[in-house]
Amino acid sequence: MTYYPKIKMVKPIIDKRIIVTFENDIKKIYDCSPLLKQESFRPLTNDILFNCIKVDLGGYGISWNEEMDLSESELWLNGISAEQIT
Repeated sequence: MTYYPKIKMVKPIIDKRIIVTFENDIKKIYDCSPLLKQESFRPLTNDILFNCIKVDLGGYGISWNEEMDLSESELWLNGISAEQIT
């Protein structure tokens, strides 16, 4: 069974990206803009909604509301190390 670190914190940043801090203190940047092409994520074009992001109970994912969420594995596997950006 593959283990992915739980999420400790999430913060929206510019250009529909988020920075995710995992329980092991590794930070990754995830670009949410490709998600906006999907009907279910299209409401995130609204900056007010996009900025309402939060960590789900237990750290197993993040969500904006009951319909829009992402798992810790998606963020871990497809996020880019924040160290590569800075």
